[in-house]
Amino acid sequence: MKKRFLPILIVIILALFLPGCRRPEKNFRAHVRPGVDEVLLEELAAGCAFFWETANDDRESAGYGLIPDRYDANADRPGSVASVASVGFGLSALPISVECEWVGREEAEERAYYTLLTLKNMTRVNGFWYHFVDMKTGERVWECEVSIIDSAILINGALIAGEYFGGRVKKLAAELYRGINWKWYYDSAANQFYMGYTPEDGFSGHWSGYAEHLMLFVLALGSPDHPVPSASYRMMKMTAKLVEATPYYGGFYATHTGSLFTYQFSHAWIDFARYRDADGFDWFENSVNAVKAAVYFATVNDEYETLNENSWGLSACDGPEGYVGPYGSPPSAGAAHVVDGTVPAYGALGSVVFWPERATAAARHYRSFDRFWSKYGFRDAYNLDHGAEGWFAKDIIGIDKGISTLMIENYISGMIWKIYHENKYVKAGLKKLGFREVRS
Repeated sequence: MKKRFLPILIVIILALFLPGCRRPEKNFRAHVRPGVDEVLLEELAAGCAFFWETANDDRESAGYGLIPDRYDANADRPGSVASVASVGFGLSALPISVECEWVGREEAEERAYYTLLTLKNMTRVNGFWYHFVDMKTGERVWECEVSIIDSAILINGALIAGEYFGGRVKKLAAELYRGINWKWYYDSAANQFYMGYTPEDGFSGHWSGYAEHLMLFVLALGSPDHPVPSASYRMMKMTAKLVEATPYYGGFYATHTGSLFTYQFSHAWIDFARYRDADGFDWFENSVNAVKAAVYFATVNDEYETLNENSWGLSACDGPEGYVGPYGSPPSAGAAHVVDGTVPAYGALGSVVFWPERATAAARHYRSFDRFWSKYGFRDAYNLDHGAEGWFAKDIIGIDKGISTLMIENYISGMIWKIYHENKYVKAGLKKLGFREVRS
């Protein structure tokens, strides 16, 4: 049964003045940052509503709990295809909805448990899931790949739900995690994970250099059944490209396209500000400097009307001509970034933990455009340089909404980080990698 969320004004009042519902075992949202901007609170509530209300809630369906990859905000209609990464973000958002009293704990626990049952019964290849599946049947669509990164995002959500709800949810989440054969997706000769796999063509490419896949090392090394060697992490750093510091931003390992999501995704669950690796390297600061570079690029831009100090964060998203994966800003490791004036909302919102002031200013700027807003918060992207009246996306993309939602919550309370770091497999992975905690 769907449950309509509270009107947005009441949501804001609750978020501002209530510490969240009491959790008997542990209140992960006990410490809430005061004075959070109302636009961020609106987007947080809208994001949680998206993941709750658009999910398949038919208990008789083989796809119960699946969440659409896309939602058409113009037609007020979810797509027929789910992305398993969207499900991972949705599972991660459940504790937020409970703690903010937008959803009851009992019904949220039920949603989590039966979603995990769906995932258990879906077709898996060595424990990994297909990237895109039918919303109703859970079956593979579009001859898509068996995705290691999307499976990682999915299992992160399962582990979050397991730690938060405990009991049967935690037991099933651990079963799903332990069923993933990380060794199968790992090229031991290259000391790198493969990039993709399909039954038709086998493995292709490698995760070389730095990207959004830091989570893979933590998850794969933490596995008690199918771990990969720590040399995989060392190889990643050896093949990563380090950008030198400038007067405007510090040095950082750059990603191939400079898409900002690559500096965000792993950080949604792993609180890298707490840790340094065996070399003393700070991955949180790495993302801070990448965000500063993105803001600088937009600020000094004189070619596109859309780009300015309050409109920044180029990253993979929909554009006027369709989805563009290499949207990004320089410096990028492969100089493969694409710029046409299109800016996704999540570029800044998902960076709020790295530069709160600039991300908040961007959120307020975006909210000034009525065409950028929907019942589920910001649409995917916009471009004022396209056409006489500009272009605004009609769709909401699940993973883009997901990174905004989790990062805003981490900025407000750090709750997603706190829950994730309770997990014993996560702790084991960080320890095997040689990460040491520098602050609690």
